[in-house]
Amino acid sequence: MALFVQKFGGTSVGSFERIEAVADRIARSARAGHQLVVVLSAMAGETNRLLSLAKQVAATPCPRELDMLVSTGEQISIALMAMALHKRGLKAQSLLGEQVGIVTDGRHGRARIREVQTERMQAMLAYGIIPIVAGFQGRCLDNQVTTLGRGGSDTTAVAIAAALKADECQIFTDVDGVYTTDPRVEPKARKMDNITFEEMLELSSLGAKVLQIRSVEYAGRYNVPLRVLSSFRDGEGTLITYEENAMNAPVVSGIAFSRDEASLTLVGVPDAANVAATILAPIGDAGIDVDMIVQNATGDGKADFTFTVARNDLDQAQALLAPVLPQLGVAALRSDDTLCKVSVVGVGMKNHSGVASQMFQTLGQEGISIALIATSEIKISVAIDEKYLELAVRSLHQSFNLAGEE
Repeated sequence: MALFVQKFGGTSVGSFERIEAVADRIARSARAGHQLVVVLSAMAGETNRLLSLAKQVAATPCPRELDMLVSTGEQISIALMAMALHKRGLKAQSLLGEQVGIVTDGRHGRARIREVQTERMQAMLAYGIIPIVAGFQGRCLDNQVTTLGRGGSDTTAVAIAAALKADECQIFTDVDGVYTTDPRVEPKARKMDNITFEEMLELSSLGAKVLQIRSVEYAGRYNVPLRVLSSFRDGEGTLITYEENAMNAPVVSGIAFSRDEASLTLVGVPDAANVAATILAPIGDAGIDVDMIVQNATGDGKADFTFTVARNDLDQAQALLAPVLPQLGVAALRSDDTLCKVSVVGVGMKNHSGVASQMFQTLGQEGISIALIATSEIKISVAIDEKYLELAVRSLHQSFNLAGEE
């Protein structure tokens, strides 16, 4: 007998027919003798519908009230799932995040989990009851409802698995595993049987949509075996673990991309050590993630400072920089919202050279200019014009032979 935490996303419970199919899958696992905790997202489209309602009432809704509103989406799916399991003769009980004891910080819309209280779930499991938990939500210390941000149900599942010391956290979604890149862009993309936390963390942070980055961070921190599976067909999926042999690993395991990139360039900032901190402090305080950063000296003690943010954070970032511009004597602030980011990732890069040159040569042969570059031990990312994204991904996938063709 094993203890599994199973998470099903919005498309997996997007209709009554799919809820019934997921209930059948849960029932098979339970009847095989496994203990289960089930985490659900809202039904597909429900969160967007709730956000649309909020926007019709207020252009900039109060974050607290917005959390109160969007957290109701999961309440619907967990109650329906519990009913479907009751119909199959199983004992199940739906629970909101606060009822489970998921304690977060107080940042509405982007809360982070501080603690998962397990007493209630353990008591239910001991009595043969399947907890059906609302993902994406919790409560902070002053008893306010909070949400974890888009994809937060993955993080809920991993956090519960870590707290309960589950044998495996299984993420059921609309794909049957982690692929070398998005099959919708490159039809020759190949499903990987295994991938390391390190690689998955990079792929998630660089735009791969299979798992939310915080869920991968959490799983890696607490060494929770994480498996990505299809809700719609059987298979082993992709297992994400610490097991790694960089010497024998593929040089490049996958290609990630993000369409929603934007850059900001402050022209004529002082070429001094503290400038970066002055520019980025208000951005970081607002919870906006900064990716690529370049500071180019232009002479006369001046430099151009460029960094990238998610495109939907561009307007807020520009507003936050407004007080900084006169303080630093900035000549101009330029923005570009036509960029995308393409990245090659692989633990094998630790022991192999020449990946960067191969990547740049491949893009150059296709006439694709590189605007910005960022590297780490196992990844190389470039910012390019968004119109070249699909061409870049397909060319790199072929260049690094990720389809496994002879």
